[in-house]
Amino acid sequence: MSLVECVPNFSEGRDPAVIAAIRDAIAGTPGAHVLDVSSDSSHHRTVITFVASLQAAVPAAFAAMKVAQERIDLTTHQGEHPRIGATDVVPFIPLEGTTMEHCVALARELGARAWAELGIPVYLYERAATEPARENLADVRRGEFEGLRDDIRTNPARTPDFGSNEVHPTAGATAIGARPFLVAYNVYLGDAKNLPVAKEVAKAIRGSSGGLRYVKGLGMEVDGQAQVSMNLVDTEKTPLHRVYEIVKSEAAAHGVAPTWSEIVGLVPERVLLEAGARHVQLRGFSKAMLLETKVREVIASGEAVESFMARIAEASPTPGGGSVAAHVGALGAALAQMVTGLTIGKKKYAAVEAQMKQLSVEAHALRRQLSELVQRDADSYERVRAAYAMSKDPEHATARTDALRDALIFASRVPLETAQLAVQVAAIAATVAVQGNSNAVTDACVAALIAEAACKGAVLNVRINVAALDEQGTQTGAQLAQEARALLDAASVHARIAEAAAERAIVQ
Repeated sequence: MSLVECVPNFSEGRDPAVIAAIRDAIAGTPGAHVLDVSSDSSHHRTVITFVASLQAAVPAAFAAMKVAQERIDLTTHQGEHPRIGATDVVPFIPLEGTTMEHCVALARELGARAWAELGIPVYLYERAATEPARENLADVRRGEFEGLRDDIRTNPARTPDFGSNEVHPTAGATAIGARPFLVAYNVYLGDAKNLPVAKEVAKAIRGSSGGLRYVKGLGMEVDGQAQVSMNLVDTEKTPLHRVYEIVKSEAAAHGVAPTWSEIVGLVPERVLLEAGARHVQLRGFSKAMLLETKVREVIASGEAVESFMARIAEASPTPGGGSVAAHVGALGAALAQMVTGLTIGKKKYAAVEAQMKQLSVEAHALRRQLSELVQRDADSYERVRAAYAMSKDPEHATARTDALRDALIFASRVPLETAQLAVQVAAIAATVAVQGNSNAVTDACVAALIAEAACKGAVLNVRINVAALDEQGTQTGAQLAQEARALLDAASVHARIAEAAAERAIVQ
């Protein structure tokens, strides 16, 4: 399963009931799992760490933001930690099976939803930032809630990425971003008499004083020992083993040697694998060489695919054709995204790189939305079945008729949404077929063709449900059917464009 980590920070560290409500909102979202809750009363802040599937990450984070908006009032909030919002910051971090591009897409999706549904303006930061000045969270949070409340109204530089030039009156604003995993790493330099050395080493290594750009560090005394306390904010660019070697070298200049080190909290296994490989001087080592990695991949992928096919094969109407259409559309989006990835970074396609990056983000979002529709379509049919199962007694006839009409219209709108998204997938596939990596043009064509098939399958479900409507539902049904026919035409146009591109490549 593809997972992301999310570590939202909330401006509440003293009220257990509010903290529990926020935590429960995340934990209650299917596909999301809370790993840690850490609260600090002096900072008046809570940090929650959770992991979630790509489909569940935004709903879980949004659910928490909604509770925070309802339960936290920044106009009465005071704490040591800087903050601009009730939900102050929401970073998405890629884990196994996901990329930074996935997390950027999640940040944008959550930002749009937070403004549209909660009225909270959003700033995108770190890798999701829309301009360099917003990459650094400290710059986004400058002035805190009180300063931003005034500055946002008059300073164009503080215009949010989502929202108007006005903070939410009680919930403020939120910074939402995508970043690499942050590792809390400490190196000890013997007993407390070496504290001055620890402070000098921390000064030499932290980025703000000219050291390593992606390291934040302080020298402090902990349990009678001198500690160099660090946050490694990007272990891809500054790996743990390099940090340790420089700490060791700087300490040696003062006649001190490290006694031990520790990692606080969770750490990606990649970080330790890289450190181990460096220590024994392995060349060409990668995680893919691990037996356990291969076993997990085989088991996970095989179980997921087989489980879905087994559910379809059962003698049950759900999941049925509508769910399969949505799943096929998601596969088309994934394939189109693959072609964008094979185009990005190639000198031959430098002119379209920015466009391909944007299409990659859009394809990922469509893939997630279509994956959600797999279950929603099955649920919509169950609603129709429940209406048909209602009592046919004369006294319940009107209620049954109304319930059935509502269920059929709902069951028509769900596959119509699948068809709409499938057309968007087909459009992306056609674009990458024409402008993307020519070596993958047939892959793009396949993406367009299966998106067209997804659209056709979804439209069939719209038509069969519309056909069952009573007279009171015929006008709505006619509108839905008309829109479905237009979508079929659009999907066909995109598919033919992709086919033509593939044919040209084959003939050449």
